[in-house]
Amino acid sequence: MSLLFSPVSLRGVRLKNRLVMSSMCQYSATDGMANDWHLIHYGSRAVGNVGLIMQEATAVLPEGRISPNDLGLWNDDQIVPLKRICDFLETQDCVFGIQLAHAGRKASTYTPWIGDGPVPPEKGGWQTVAPSPIPFDENYEKPHELNKDEIIDIENAFVAAAERALKVGYRVFEIHAAHGYLLNEFLSKTTNTRTDEYGGSFENRIRIVKEIARKIRDVIPAHYPLFVRISASDYTENGWDIEQSIALAQELSTIDVDLIDVSSGGLVPNARINVDFGYQLKFSQRIKSETDIMTGTVGMYVTPEQAESILSTGMADLVFLGRELLRNPYFGLTKAGNLHSDVKWPVQYLRAKK
Repeated sequence: MSLLFSPVSLRGVRLKNRLVMSSMCQYSATDGMANDWHLIHYGSRAVGNVGLIMQEATAVLPEGRISPNDLGLWNDDQIVPLKRICDFLETQDCVFGIQLAHAGRKASTYTPWIGDGPVPPEKGGWQTVAPSPIPFDENYEKPHELNKDEIIDIENAFVAAAERALKVGYRVFEIHAAHGYLLNEFLSKTTNTRTDEYGGSFENRIRIVKEIARKIRDVIPAHYPLFVRISASDYTENGWDIEQSIALAQELSTIDVDLIDVSSGGLVPNARINVDFGYQLKFSQRIKSETDIMTGTVGMYVTPEQAESILSTGMADLVFLGRELLRNPYFGLTKAGNLHSDVKWPVQYLRAKK
């Protein structure tokens, strides 16, 4: 059996394999509520033998949505349709994880296939917030600079969403601190020019991420793993970089964060990024080798052989697939044979197994 299709345990949660579906926004919710699209979208990947599915960025507050059509978990009504999905995934021996998020200054934008850039208030948009009043680009309005009380309110919103997520049935929890959204904005000097305890020094800029991680760890069971997704580099001069990412990862390992989900970019427009196979792998490898924490890697992986090589050479502990699982929800079934792995097929599909 290959490593990719071998089980692994994270705290008390067993994954049947190390193939993870990366969070990918579907922009298909109304008032933050999941619907049949989400059931079929996630359900088909569970049938397709994905070990862990990370739900798309799920807003902890209405104003934390990237678009008006994002999923949310800011009220109890949103629990029921998500639980329907979670219960189905469990029947397929697939673990459902949730990515809790706040979009910060990049909130209130159009659903991609409807428009581009920020949604104005007269069309349903809202005032964005950020650590400092620096807009994403010239087309965005200046965000409101959060005061300390508002920061604490957002931290508590993350915790309240995590508590609702427990009622849904998620068994893996991830804090979204990547891709230029709110927590990433606090981390980088490029977007954080504060002079209080949440800005300036490295210790101050990582404070909000550590506080949220501690608070969520306090409310979820000790046997459930906690991930943090980061952008390991802003790809900007004097911005957030791999050295700071390594230091953050080590800090998070001391407060019982289990895995760093390693991505990159997204903080500033027009950053120069050479996007090709494995372009983020070097970041995962360094964090894994230089800290006491597990890593997951994502970045244009399209074949099981690529994933197997990453795992066998110790560059990461889990392999996250994004676009490839949009193209082929049954990757985990149809590609296992490439690695001489005999995986369990749903009985309804056995006639198609070769």
